Amino acid sequence: MKIEWREVELPDFGVPEESSTIPTKIYEERCCKAYTNAGCDWLIIYGDREHFANLTYLTAFDPRFEEALLLLGPDDLRILVVGNEGMGYTSQAGLKLDIALCQTFSLMGQDRSIAPSLLNVLLQTGIRRGQRLGLVGWKYLEPEEWSDGRQSFFAPAMLVDLLRELTNDPEAVVDKTWVLMHPTRGLRSNNEVEQIAAFEWAAARASSAVLRIVRGTQPGMTELQAVSCMGYAGEPLSAHVMFTSGKDKIIGLHSPRSRRIERGVAASTGVGFWGGLCCRAGLVIEEHDEFLTRIAIPYFRGLASWYNTVHIGVKGHEVYETVSEILARGGLRSALNPGHLTSLDEWVHSPIRLFSTEQISSGMAFQSDIIPVPIPPGFAINCEDTLVFADSNLRADLARRYPETWSRIQARQDFMRQKLGIEISDETLPLSTIPAYLSPLWLLPSKVLVVD
Repeated sequence: MKIEWREVELPDFGVPEESSTIPTKIYEERCCKAYTNAGCDWLIIYGDREHFANLTYLTAFDPRFEEALLLLGPDDLRILVVGNEGMGYTSQAGLKLDIALCQTFSLMGQDRSIAPSLLNVLLQTGIRRGQRLGLVGWKYLEPEEWSDGRQSFFAPAMLVDLLRELTNDPEAVVDKTWVLMHPTRGLRSNNEVEQIAAFEWAAARASSAVLRIVRGTQPGMTELQAVSCMGYAGEPLSAHVMFTSGKDKIIGLHSPRSRRIERGVAASTGVGFWGGLCCRAGLVIEEHDEFLTRIAIPYFRGLASWYNTVHIGVKGHEVYETVSEILARGGLRSALNPGHLTSLDEWVHSPIRLFSTEQISSGMAFQSDIIPVPIPPGFAINCEDTLVFADSNLRADLARRYPETWSRIQARQDFMRQKLGIEISDETLPLSTIPAYLSPLWLLPSKVLVVD
């Protein structure tokens, strides 16, 4: 595969202003499916500011300062347990819920005179001994990760202890996080057309912000000034806004600092909104033949092979092995999984793993996340974008119900094929406004890598 660095004008695909709304019916269906798939008397979903996605996916409610619980029980019981400040915010919920106050979830020092005991609140919901309780944390442990014979949870110990006390049987409390987060069977791995339209809003806006940062970055600016080019409008973040620069080893997770950006240094930036993250990395300079030849081109060859390989039905290990082989020819490897599922949170799970037989399926939202290593100090290259896989029925539904979204997606597909030389399948729907558009030298932002 021959890769060239050439001038390619980026079309204006358009950036959506109004986000798609998820209807009440969808939230009700999600709750029903989650409860049925868990096979328990109660399904209890934990959420907090950092670990909001499972709860928000089911209700549209996201904890702002406090913890919260969603209880799904017999006879379609749906109870949202919140703290003091969450009470006023429950109007955000996308479906009808019974609301219960638990001031244990409130911030320290706030009033606890009404409902200070989580145990009493849970007792009042109807949870009792002899029932089986499924708990959803923010991720789950595989059996080989357990330290002893007892199942462990990614959820607060206080909550786990209380649930075990309520049932009087530690074995009656079981981890059901997989119901939402399993890479193929999890509900959040398979998105409805309404959710895809909402993700396109987020991904388009996040990638447009990254484009403005890359094009606006100039030597002499501080990193904070460079990031201010993004034009942040208050979109809900799935990750900290990231920017770093320098001649040392580049750690992409850094937040921007007051550090001055020098000519010739490496730079990396990333912006993630609920449903879409975009990242770019390169050098702040106009020319650097060695960097292009030894690092940027071998990396882009691996990225292009990823896009050429992924499609509905392909097994995770096939993508992993193909990308690994191509990168290895250039002395590189992917630091993490070469691609993963994304959602309201940046990383849900990934079917792309060594030896994985799990298949990509219609409705999956993906991050083309290939972080190359080893990279020498003072260099950086990266190109992350969001996309969705959709079969013919899902594509037809998207085109019919969201014609403007569909038009932008089709224009991006044509651009990738005709201008970048990347032969993506019809099933691959790019949501980014800069899909695989990689400027390795930021002071020439319209010169990008393409497949010849």
